[in-house]
Amino acid sequence: MAEPVAGVGRFKANYAVERKIEPFYKGGKVQLDQTGQHLFCVCGTRVNILDVASGAVLRSLEQEDQEDITAFDLSPDDEVLVTASRALLLAQWAWREGSITRLWKAIHTAPVAAMAFDPTSTLLATGGCDGAVRVWDVVRHYGTHHFRGSSGVVHLVAFHPDPARLLLFSSAVDATIRVWSLQDQSCLATMTAHYSAVTSLTFSADGHSMLSSGRDKICIVWDLRTHQATKTVPVFESVEAAVLLPEEPAPELGVKSKGLHFLTAGDQGLLRVWEAASGQCVYTQQQLPGPKQELTRCALAPSAGLLVSVTADHNLLLYEARSLQLRKQFAGYSEEVLDVRFLGPEDSHIVVASNSPSLKVFELQTMACQILHGHTDIVLALDVFRKGRLFASCAKDQSICIWRMNKAGKVACVAQGSGHTHSVGTICCSRLKETFLVTGSQDCTVKLWPIPEALLSKGASSDSGPVLLQAQATQRCHDKDINSVAVAPNDKLLATGSQDRTAKLWALPQCQLLGVFSGHRRGLWCVQFSPMDQVLATASADGTVKLWALQDFSCLKTFEGHDASVLKVAFVSRGTQLLSSGSDGLVKLWTIKSNECVKTLDAHEDKVWGLHCSRLDDRALTGASDSCVILWKDVTEEEQAEEQAKREEEVVKQQELDNLLHERRYLRALGLAISLDRPHTVLTVIQAIRRDPEACEKLGATVLQLRRDQKEALLRFCVTWNTNSRHCHEAQAVLGVLLRHEAPEELLAYQGLQASLEALLPYTERHFQRLSRTLQAATFLDFLWHNMKLPPLPVAPSAL
Repeated sequence: MAEPVAGVGRFKANYAVERKIEPFYKGGKVQLDQTGQHLFCVCGTRVNILDVASGAVLRSLEQEDQEDITAFDLSPDDEVLVTASRALLLAQWAWREGSITRLWKAIHTAPVAAMAFDPTSTLLATGGCDGAVRVWDVVRHYGTHHFRGSSGVVHLVAFHPDPARLLLFSSAVDATIRVWSLQDQSCLATMTAHYSAVTSLTFSADGHSMLSSGRDKICIVWDLRTHQATKTVPVFESVEAAVLLPEEPAPELGVKSKGLHFLTAGDQGLLRVWEAASGQCVYTQQQLPGPKQELTRCALAPSAGLLVSVTADHNLLLYEARSLQLRKQFAGYSEEVLDVRFLGPEDSHIVVASNSPSLKVFELQTMACQILHGHTDIVLALDVFRKGRLFASCAKDQSICIWRMNKAGKVACVAQGSGHTHSVGTICCSRLKETFLVTGSQDCTVKLWPIPEALLSKGASSDSGPVLLQAQATQRCHDKDINSVAVAPNDKLLATGSQDRTAKLWALPQCQLLGVFSGHRRGLWCVQFSPMDQVLATASADGTVKLWALQDFSCLKTFEGHDASVLKVAFVSRGTQLLSSGSDGLVKLWTIKSNECVKTLDAHEDKVWGLHCSRLDDRALTGASDSCVILWKDVTEEEQAEEQAKREEEVVKQQELDNLLHERRYLRALGLAISLDRPHTVLTVIQAIRRDPEACEKLGATVLQLRRDQKEALLRFCVTWNTNSRHCHEAQAVLGVLLRHEAPEELLAYQGLQASLEALLPYTERHFQRLSRTLQAATFLDFLWHNMKLPPLPVAPSAL
């Protein structure tokens, strides 16, 4: 007997955001603290602080001006963080508390491009786009030096590691390194040997040597006593960062002698270790499959023994410094998320395809990230086989890959196939067993790929390399791009949706055409079979979702509600409801029977390309062009339980209120009604008090015994009652009590009194005028009545 599925037997009413994977790094500097526990990186207007162990963003620091952060630096003692914004403001942070301790103007006439602390954590140097270098005392809060002479943007500043030397190094776009003496307040030397921008400066442990790297494909070792170049090492790549390694043997990196060794990161996308004396490369990192990813940053935390490098597509890779073994991977920015899927037998992981040739796999519990390389162009679509460990991807490189996740959660590519002549935009796995997959392409064809037995055997190993896939059948299905393919739950039918505005039904495995679904006004983005009924759902660029009968290809229902293209559709609640996502950034929940949109979920800011539901039907996953991935939780049961509890509580309180009124315990009744924050209930209590024979005394006594916050609430209610001529008498009675018995000073101290008086006055005047008119009319009626009294009839004279 099948296990009961969560959510069966009831309709869903709402989803809530359970977790959101957002961008935390969009390029720029990254820095590790001395312990290696925190990673600091820039994301637009914020500096994000990551917990290295979990990958979670601990704090997000944003200056009050809400301008982009142009530079930041963490002091060597890990205590002070300083950020510079495009608004030319510098902020000093107590970053652990997330508070600004000092804010001051940078005095530069253009944004700050670089900053660095001295070894004592007391001096801060800033290099500006105006060509100026300034030095600040962050302890005593004043500017100490202002150096001019650099031409163009100063993009690099660094203090000498020996605080007694008081030397500052800077480099601008002229490729010259300048040495500034803080004692003499002058430029000691200019060091010229690079032919293009200098990208990094790093110092030896003894402080006698300095290494500079540049985009001119060379690294230079300088003698700081003579300010002369002692060695020029050609590294044959544009270097973005170079790091001097500790002077100790590291056999894994080819470091066997005690001389200077340095590590470079650049446009080849590999970390390499060089021996300075010989100029030889002694270690090169292994090339990953897929296109080269240029490295844009590299930073070392020597005391923690960690090194972090950054790729051009904003992935952060954390290594052991001594062995360059990969410890952690972080996906900083996913750009446009094109597809998402749950992974694992219990949906413990998710896989994300973004605007990149690499895939990202996140473990939901720890948010640990794996970056998968296999494709050479942007991955466009994903799908997962029934058991959850095997999944497939297709890409613009006209290829498909099959990936396997082992029990430890590690993912490897186990099969690859190619055969399409254009981008492969859609993929679907077999539903009953892991036997085949189907792909659809811009070449207007569909291909059926059988899964080799070797992949499915328990002893299959991924160490031997990916198996080659061969297409079993190819069928030209449409006249335009095929945007979606779907396999029926019984693996015997295939549906295709195309830009030609039609969907078609095919028999598998021969791909024989069974019928055409026509009716959409624009191209189709998604087709999906119902898990329970012989029904097909289609989502179109005309903003509608349609349901079709598989027997006669007729349109059963049309769902309209999205303002733009509907990109994805999925059946939930055992085929009784639909989830749809659109290019308007909305996800909608529909009940099929009533054609009603039950809920609209608005958490994305751009096109929602990815939509997938968990196997227990209790969670949903969406990915969008705003580079966010959102995990949604079905909260229908929780909300219904809360609503039920609230109703029960209200019934109990209402009963208590009725009892108090019956017992004429007006003070408790009024207090309870006010605590419920229900003006009409409070009005009922006031009316009950006023019906009492001793109404005036009772009302006054009850109102005056209330707490001040209760009197303030009562005054607010009076404003509402006073707008209605039927209830104005109660409002005026309460006002009369307050005005007669409360001192003016106390009344003026009431919260919101000014607004209440402004609202009370016009209606009170109107009621007064109405009552005056009624009184005049009553007096006039009385006058008429007296004048209408006939004089007594004269007595008839008696008959003579």
